[in-house]
Amino acid sequence: MTRITAPPPPSSPPGSPPPIRHSPAPVTPPSQRRGRHSPSPSLALTPSSASTSSRTKLRPTPKRAYSPAQWVPLNSHPAFSRRDSGGGAAAWGAAASRLYAWDPSACGAHRIGVRTRDPDAENGEVDVAVEAAVPSELLTPESDLGYTVTHISLNADGSSLLLVGSYNLSILYVHERVSEDGDIIICRTAPVASQILPSDSDGIKVLQASWHPFSNNHFAVLTSDAVFRLFDLSSDLEQPEQEFYLQSILPGKCQNASAICPVAFSYGSDHLWDRFSVFILFSDGSIFVLCPVVPFGSDYSKKHIQEIYEDVNAFGLKSSNPNVVTNSHLAIAWLEATFPDLLHQSTDTSFLMSKALAYAPVDDSLTLQGPLCRVCEESNESEGKNSSCEGKAVGFMYSSAGKDSVLVTAWGSGQLQIDALADEIQPQWNIGVPSRLNVDSHGQIKSVAMICDSNSQDPLALRSHRPSSTGSNVKSNIEAVWMGNSPPLLRLAIVDLALPKTPNDNSLSLFPDPLVPERFYCAHGGGLDMVTLHFLPFSYPEMSSTPPSVHPLLTTGNSETSSFLSGFVTIADAYGHVQLVGITCLGECFVVEMKGWKEPTPLQLDIESKSTKDVEPPATGMISKELIAGPDPPILPSSSSLKSLTPDSIEGKSTLHHYIKVFHEYYVEYGHKVFIELKEHADYLKTEMEDKQKRLEAVKKSLISIEAKDGDINKRIDRAFKVYELLEKRIDSFKMLPAANKKPLSQAEQEFKAQLDRFADVELDALRSSIAALSARMKRFAQQSMGGASSTGVTPWQAPKAGRSHISESQMSLLKSSLEKLSLLNEENNLKLRLIDHELKNQEQ
Repeated sequence: MTRITAPPPPSSPPGSPPPIRHSPAPVTPPSQRRGRHSPSPSLALTPSSASTSSRTKLRPTPKRAYSPAQWVPLNSHPAFSRRDSGGGAAAWGAAASRLYAWDPSACGAHRIGVRTRDPDAENGEVDVAVEAAVPSELLTPESDLGYTVTHISLNADGSSLLLVGSYNLSILYVHERVSEDGDIIICRTAPVASQILPSDSDGIKVLQASWHPFSNNHFAVLTSDAVFRLFDLSSDLEQPEQEFYLQSILPGKCQNASAICPVAFSYGSDHLWDRFSVFILFSDGSIFVLCPVVPFGSDYSKKHIQEIYEDVNAFGLKSSNPNVVTNSHLAIAWLEATFPDLLHQSTDTSFLMSKALAYAPVDDSLTLQGPLCRVCEESNESEGKNSSCEGKAVGFMYSSAGKDSVLVTAWGSGQLQIDALADEIQPQWNIGVPSRLNVDSHGQIKSVAMICDSNSQDPLALRSHRPSSTGSNVKSNIEAVWMGNSPPLLRLAIVDLALPKTPNDNSLSLFPDPLVPERFYCAHGGGLDMVTLHFLPFSYPEMSSTPPSVHPLLTTGNSETSSFLSGFVTIADAYGHVQLVGITCLGECFVVEMKGWKEPTPLQLDIESKSTKDVEPPATGMISKELIAGPDPPILPSSSSLKSLTPDSIEGKSTLHHYIKVFHEYYVEYGHKVFIELKEHADYLKTEMEDKQKRLEAVKKSLISIEAKDGDINKRIDRAFKVYELLEKRIDSFKMLPAANKKPLSQAEQEFKAQLDRFADVELDALRSSIAALSARMKRFAQQSMGGASSTGVTPWQAPKAGRSHISESQMSLLKSSLEKLSLLNEENNLKLRLIDHELKNQEQ
């Protein structure tokens, strides 16, 4: 399902809704090797350069009093309410969820905080999916630019904004603020290549400028003098770091002059050597490749570099072809010099990065590979010549989907040419053509300039390894690996958008989808279209006969307009949906929420309407209220009397004709309107019915599952009640135990208990041993006293033992009294022992 939000009339900001949590963007898996190995999933890491731009001392500015932000629908933000300002470029900062919209009247960029909401999480009560914070900030340059900004681009970390004009370039440093005045922030701005790009409109024209995907400090510029330049933001903005002079025509060959005019370029993605490649489109539709091109100091994944390094050693050095061996040695030398970590690679390189060093061959220059030839079947070669696109190429886009590299070319005639690389890209150099190096006093390379000649080849040279039209046999028929030939193109489809013929070529812009790699968007004067690829030769070879589908998302009231959008960004929200935000040439903003593959009737926008009143666009999801209310009843003339008229009379025929006319006007035309309305809403109703049918099936499955689990749940409830009753009985039995009615001990009882514990631990054993020793001594003494007396009562005389004195009677009486005392003490100790044992038993219970 797709929700389309058109610009409503400006309204006062409502209250701030509850905050929404954002999750990180999902990581898209990289493309796998085409036609050699089975796909193995791996993470695609997009590194950023570690170097930072130079900073200047800023003037102190007073602190602003920040007020709580209010959230409004993005299309009703005050930045888009001024219709007289006209349209402007747009850029999206995913790192901080900020939308940058250029305002030509204020000569600044509105920085708008954006958040996305999930209507499904709140039972469909929220109709706004994208909201913007009010107030927003206006970032203005510190000095007048002197030119009209046609395009803006933001680097990955959101620190620098590239301002592109037709003949000029500037960098606006977002975080380097010169002064502030409320919501207006003046930022430091620096011109780019002011000596190369003069200020007048008769000089070199800027065709395209964009940031490099693997560096936050490097951006590339393609100019009309057929030169591709790569600038380093942290080094020098006047002189490029790398220059490539594109020589697409071989010396001595006469070709069309349009072939030497470049149009656009596109970086490669995470697929082998594609990440080091730059694809360049010329006006005649020919595509060229520069490989390898790496910004100095940029970061790349060691795992990917190691994969390429092993590929060169496996397929290049072991070949019997001398050209293959030569190209392999050059590629290995370039890899080892640019990424020296390859020579001492660690065992685990899954999440390690490698910095690219400044390196370029001294005696060799890069080859401008191309033009890339297209291959087809023998029977379709004549048809392929007749099916070529008309006009000149105006747009270009590279997309990596699965194991395929897709190239989309937009033509001024309103056609889209979709091709796929039928083989891997390999680096190529022109041996013996020296490059120009600029080194510092330490011998380090500061900048490089190369003249890149084309290696144009006869298309018939590729006939020996040309793939068949069926995708399943493509990878088995391609055997040219490291042969020095440019990779051929496999024609996927030609999509005709059916745009009207205009005196000038139509302006078409291509934008990839951030979540679905097989989908992209095309903006033109007639509106906005979504194109979905269903067949890819290496990823989806089983769907070779399925053509791409085209869904119009937005249509304008005037299809002859050459330009419809002045700014367009794609936002991947935290809920797995894609939000399309566009700014029209009149300064209006619209939001399209992509939630599925099926789209309803396109939204109609009249871009020629310049009235100050806001006209609400027609709703796409409901029938108009006028048709639901029905036709107005016809007004009958009061003077007419139908009973007095005869059908054959002139007055009767006139009256009958009048009523037939009234019936046709009020009922037939209404029926025609109803028919047209229902016909227009057929696609929408079909989508709604399918959606509701799916929801109904899901509800039925849920009910069946609930009914199946109902018996089990009842059994579990009964078992829980039984367990509960058993626990109650056990609690009642525990209440009958003697320890259940115990009261807490008082302080005196606690002290006595502590003494008993001390006796039990330390003194009890010693006391028992003393009592046992005394008892033994008493028994022994009693036996001696009883055995020594005679039967006559006369004590026999015994000779005293040596060493002992005779015991007198007084001493004997004293000893008897001591024994009596010991017996008393023994009895007391026995009582204490019984008491201690009793307390110990009570304590154990």
